[in-house]
Amino acid sequence: MIPMVNLKAQYAEIKDEVEQGLAQTIENCSFILGPNVQAFEQECAAYLGVKHAIGVASGTDALHLALLAEGIGAGDEVITTAFTFIATAEAIKYVGAIPVFVDIDHKTMNICPKAIEKAITPKTKAIMPVHLFGQPADMDYIEAICKTHNLKLIEDCCQSFGASVNGKQTGSIGDAAGFSFFPSKNLGAFGDGGLVTTNSDETAATIKQLRNHGSNVRYYHDIIGYNSRLDEMQAVILRAKLKRIDQYNQGRRHVAHLYSKLLADLPITTPFEDGLGVHVYHQYTLMSERRDDIMKALQAQQIGCAVYYPVPLHQQNAFKEECAGQSLPITEAVAANCFSLPICPFLTDAEITQITDVIRGVFNDNP
Repeated sequence: MIPMVNLKAQYAEIKDEVEQGLAQTIENCSFILGPNVQAFEQECAAYLGVKHAIGVASGTDALHLALLAEGIGAGDEVITTAFTFIATAEAIKYVGAIPVFVDIDHKTMNICPKAIEKAITPKTKAIMPVHLFGQPADMDYIEAICKTHNLKLIEDCCQSFGASVNGKQTGSIGDAAGFSFFPSKNLGAFGDGGLVTTNSDETAATIKQLRNHGSNVRYYHDIIGYNSRLDEMQAVILRAKLKRIDQYNQGRRHVAHLYSKLLADLPITTPFEDGLGVHVYHQYTLMSERRDDIMKALQAQQIGCAVYYPVPLHQQNAFKEECAGQSLPITEAVAANCFSLPICPFLTDAEITQITDVIRGVFNDNP
């Protein structure tokens, strides 16, 4: 069996360090916003090249609180992509704003900057690009749009920890950004967790207040806030993995490039790297009109595979009223043909060859 991501192999590598850190945390009984959370925030800020990194309870919370802190609210329009996990748009809805979905680039699967420009209205207050599957969006273009139209730029980095653009880490470019530490992420916890990054002192102060019940001083609450704090034990785990994140991401890139090499002669569209930044392959996502046949063959050999995302957000029931009749042809075509293969730094070359041989067999048996 080959899973989508081998968390057991990763745990074996960091087991001693993690268990020692967890035991020490339990012994110290400092569980909420303790020393490991503080240290992890400082280490993330240094790694990402930002002034502030604030741990929160999830990636969804990170995006939600970032929008709130940047003043996005009722009736505001936020332009984003429909080809992403629903959390991107949920966060926009949570603050009372309106997600405006635009189409994607057919090669990168990231939001199309030209489509952004066409969608701007007097109600537009922010753009939220998603660095999908670990490939940075075209941030130079998008940042220029934001400056021209005086819009907030909030990065969805939930799939891109360690990816960079022109030497800058994703999460360090916009006004604020949200990261997810869901277990399968490039930097994943053993449960939920998230991070907000910003270079604004004011935004950081607001995030810290919002995540802790609207309080700066215990039992004094200046605003209505939330209970959204990164757990101390998750911080122990994340600190161990953060030390190795470049190694992990380099391993993912090796796996992705070997996949692409071995699949190059087949009628399959392999992931495209646009060269604008460093792709860290949270997912290895390809396209084929024979997706169902390929996935059936992989599943028969107990090889993991998945479709991210089968139903774009503008076609989801949750958005059926505001998106009624909307067509995003590139998004819809990609969703109909895309699928993802196992990817993690612990996947061996032999396993990669085994997976690609199964795919090759689909075309050889039924050309």
